[in-house]
Amino acid sequence: MGYFKSNPDSKGNFGEYGGSFIPPDLQAEMDKITDAYFSISKSHDFITELRSIRKHFQGRPTPVYYARTLSEKYGGRIYLKREDLNHTGAHKLNHCMGEALLAKYLGKKKLIAETGAGQHGVALATAAAYFGLDCEIHMGEVDIAKEHPNVVRMKILGAKVIPVTFGLRTLKEAVDSAFGAYLQDPVTSIYCIGSVVGPHPFPMMVRDFQRVVGIEAKEQFHDMTGEQPDNVVACVGGGSNAMGLFSAFIEDGECEIYGVEPSGRSLNLGDHAATMTMGKPGMIHGFKCYNLQDEKGEPAPVYSIASGLDYPGVGPEHSMLKDLGRVNYVVASDRDCLDSFFELSRLEGIIPALESAHAVAYACKLATMKPRQSILVNLSGRGDKDIDFVVDNYGKEYGLE
Repeated sequence: MGYFKSNPDSKGNFGEYGGSFIPPDLQAEMDKITDAYFSISKSHDFITELRSIRKHFQGRPTPVYYARTLSEKYGGRIYLKREDLNHTGAHKLNHCMGEALLAKYLGKKKLIAETGAGQHGVALATAAAYFGLDCEIHMGEVDIAKEHPNVVRMKILGAKVIPVTFGLRTLKEAVDSAFGAYLQDPVTSIYCIGSVVGPHPFPMMVRDFQRVVGIEAKEQFHDMTGEQPDNVVACVGGGSNAMGLFSAFIEDGECEIYGVEPSGRSLNLGDHAATMTMGKPGMIHGFKCYNLQDEKGEPAPVYSIASGLDYPGVGPEHSMLKDLGRVNYVVASDRDCLDSFFELSRLEGIIPALESAHAVAYACKLATMKPRQSILVNLSGRGDKDIDFVVDNYGKEYGLE
């Protein structure tokens, strides 16, 4: 049996990770979503409509671009899968349109979700507007302040933005808040999880909707070079953009795969969100994965300059791939991220999202170590959302007066 037929299994397990550990009433609704996904999403009508949306609304396929100046500086041959050119500015719309289309077929009236950097929130608000559905986005107060442009975009698109005021007021708490809202009305609403995390079937569904990234990139790269990349690189928070790209290369034994986590200010607990590097297996938000834990075994406080990466857990499929040794999970710091944010902007004319800048930073390091090899990076989002925060806090350091 092939990789995607056997992962996850029928209970949503990726090896020892994943599953669904939620209250019985909510499990009943999840079972309905699972049944609908396996029947509706494989139908001709669903696939035809989704393909039309991707081509005529999202602007897919997004291109693969050879970063010539960056390659000349660091060695290697660095290519970028330009998900920043996907409508709404990131990869998130790939699964949001799929989830919203599924909600439409299920007769749901309202989409509920969390967001960190705001890209998932904007994408889901866009999908809700497209399908004529209500939308409620839960976002931590810290992220609302950091990602103001995306908050405005969500409101313009018609979404209701719910500020989350408890705990660290970032992504984990936004998930807690959104889950709570969904539990109040699971019949007419649907929780559209923003990454390859959460209880089954979401890690599988989001991965499957994101596979379009890897499918396109593999074909495009071969058309450009006549071969497959030696290395593929993507940032990892929950891990949706990474699974989208990695999915096309997991079964290709000659390709090295790198998932880049944020080491933040340091690797001291509370200063980073390097789940794979510093975490251990445990439970969070109704599923099992690697996660960062405090001395009581509870989810630990996390931090990253990139709001979309500061989650104390990670996708269960990533957790399995780490144990299998198929993916190398590495880190990039805040400083690495900022350096690459400005460098890609100034050398290639592309302003990346802070999340994506982590992947670019590691790709540049990899290029110096493997100067004769090709490196394909998932540039998962553009930096419009981050420019005010970066300029206000770091502008002078990088020559912006």
